[in-house]
Amino acid sequence: MKLTGRRESSNVDDRRSRGTATKAGLGLGGMLLIAVMAYFTSGGDMGQVINAVVENAATETVTSGGEAYTPTKEEEELATFAKQILAGTEDVWTDQFKKIGRTYHAPRLVLFHGSVSSGCGNASTSSGPFYCSADQSVYIDLEFFTTMRQQFGTAGDFAYAYVIAHEVGHHVQNELGILSKVHQMMSRSSEKEANQWSVRLELQADFFAGCWAFHDNKMFNSLEAGDVEEGLAIAAKIGDDYLQKQAYGYTIPESFNHGTSAQRSRWLRKGISRGDLNEMDTYNIPYNDL
Repeated sequence: MKLTGRRESSNVDDRRSRGTATKAGLGLGGMLLIAVMAYFTSGGDMGQVINAVVENAATETVTSGGEAYTPTKEEEELATFAKQILAGTEDVWTDQFKKIGRTYHAPRLVLFHGSVSSGCGNASTSSGPFYCSADQSVYIDLEFFTTMRQQFGTAGDFAYAYVIAHEVGHHVQNELGILSKVHQMMSRSSEKEANQWSVRLELQADFFAGCWAFHDNKMFNSLEAGDVEEGLAIAAKIGDDYLQKQAYGYTIPESFNHGTSAQRSRWLRKGISRGDLNEMDTYNIPYNDL
């Protein structure tokens, strides 16, 4: 991506130097942890692995001992990058909301290292990037990008930008009143149905990430050759089916809660191709047609 000269958002809470002791939670990036955990185990059942990861994430205590953390040069560069991407989402969504007669209230970006306390509870690096509607903040440990590169061989600035834009996509859902409605539906549904609602929610966030990229490129001519392919590559590698097949050679479709590789790639591409918010509905399409 071409980001030279782009502004950095000031709506950032950098907590990387703070040391805390917290209990971890399983966030959007938890499926990455499932994959990593499964790579280093043999035998067993995929459902048991998922349950083990969830249980571990819910009970694991992470202690940093209160010692100050000094970011590496690479991490500082990623922090600057993340602030620029956040600024881009602010510009795009402010403009898009204005077009529909609404005011966009941008989320805060919280950078942390090791563990963090959020309005949605405590979390750790293993939780992955996540959005908390309670405090309207996107949380990310920048080491997550190292995990992406090491475990999936996927790197590149647009792949990283997609991760941030996806989480901001959840904030867009919150601003539009979609997030709370879907969460209510999930709370009244069976586990299988709740997972399907979750898939619809995640695919829409992928679509919003694509819409951001489309309009950011129109505003700033930011996309370069290969950028879109980077985004589609990581979208495919964090599909539920891909992760489960890589881990155990088979899938458990009823446990999918983020969407298949094909679905995630399709909705991201749909957003990037046209950036048309009239196409954002993932809720009134038959589930098998997503």
